[in-house]
Amino acid sequence: MTNGKKLLLCAALLTALFLLAGCSREAEQPAERAAAPAAQPAAPAVDPATAATITGKVLYKDGQPQRTRLRMDADAACSRLHSSAVYAQDVVLNDNGTLRYAFVYVKEGPGNRAFPAPKEPVTLDQKGCMYEPHVAGIVVNQELHILNSDPTTHNVHPVPSTNREWNQSQPPGTDKLVQSFAREEMAIPVKCNIHPWMRSYIHVMKHPFFAVTGPDGSFEIKGLPPGDYTIAAWQEKFGTVEQKVTVGAKESKAIEFSFSPTAGGGD
Repeated sequence: MTNGKKLLLCAALLTALFLLAGCSREAEQPAERAAAPAAQPAAPAVDPATAATITGKVLYKDGQPQRTRLRMDADAACSRLHSSAVYAQDVVLNDNGTLRYAFVYVKEGPGNRAFPAPKEPVTLDQKGCMYEPHVAGIVVNQELHILNSDPTTHNVHPVPSTNREWNQSQPPGTDKLVQSFAREEMAIPVKCNIHPWMRSYIHVMKHPFFAVTGPDGSFEIKGLPPGDYTIAAWQEKFGTVEQKVTVGAKESKAIEFSFSPTAGGGD
């Protein structure tokens, strides 16, 4: 056999080997793909045609709570914003015997449903050298917009345990600060490093089933799928109380929570 023929034969053998190897890899790939487990889909979104609602109030049982007067003399700009005494917002009693700034939320029950972050931001304002609102709820990755409506500089400083801590100065007249929280976390304290009396709390939830009580102490949690739930009420000074609730399709159910300084909670 001549050298030319030998070279042609070697080339043909190498080509055949490459083709066989390629076919072998192509035959293996479907088996490998089939072996990979399929991702489990999240539970479907809530059907609005069957959604239920839980309403209620948060009561205070022991008369008039003691309140702490705030002194803003350290910053004349803050003092000038108030013509009367200003009190801490850790316990605010409404005229009807209910508590303001209680955070009511679904603690157990939504399951593995996925809830995207709402497009509307949550706003935290600095007004009168106080945070407004004093207590807020936000969904994971939802935008938080921080405003400064005061004629003085503030320093916004959330102190989370599991989320990223940040600390930003905000002079008067500047643009809003935009932040978010990547993980679920209850009662993140927000302070101002310039004005030590300023304090707010932000609750970061995986779902939108929460509310903050207002001037009448009431709350409303809408859009719940029918089922069994643990509903909790948090108050910064008195802790957390819970109760079990079952709601059917389109049902609206009213419940009440109560707090007292002696018992630390209620029914």
